[in-house]
Amino acid sequence: MKLDRRKNKLRKVLEQRQPDLTVVMENIHDPHNVSAMLRSADAVGIHQVNLIYTSAKFPKIGSKSSSSANKWIGRRKFPGVEECYASLRKEGYQILATRLDDQARQLYDFDLTKPTAFVFGNEHAGVTDEAAAQADATVYIPMMGMIQSLNVSVACAVTIYEALRQRKAKGYYGSPRFERLVLEQLFEEWMKK
Repeated sequence: MKLDRRKNKLRKVLEQRQPDLTVVMENIHDPHNVSAMLRSADAVGIHQVNLIYTSAKFPKIGSKSSSSANKWIGRRKFPGVEECYASLRKEGYQILATRLDDQARQLYDFDLTKPTAFVFGNEHAGVTDEAAAQADATVYIPMMGMIQSLNVSVACAVTIYEALRQRKAKGYYGSPRFERLVLEQLFEEWMKK
């Protein structure tokens, strides 16, 4: 019975995964932030995230609390923005860098049912100029208070949950987004975890 429940849970989660929604983490150095971002990504149904580390080492992610999402989210590492963006563009993603600048448009102005990659930058410096300049657009979360920034993991959660809201309204979570063969391969892999 326990095995049946596990199989059903794994299958349900995989059937709700969004293979065309992703997050790019650029030089996020705090492992707690990385873990929290992975947990939010898992909760929204993101299958894989992208990591760019040019000014910081890849953080060691622990095995407790929010980092438990670590084993359910795929990770691709890139040596720089150019390589990451080239890969994402080849896969058909619109690339939206989270940054408050003169050209930025608010999050709610975008169609997030399109293949979308959100870029989140370092806790102190934010998204680099290179990552912002090479993105398709810069995007910001409207804020009504005195402080004009959120913790990067909170910003990630707020942003990708807007994508979930839009995709749910269009029925994206109602039927599998992966091809049947891919879904079965992933199911077999997940059963071994």
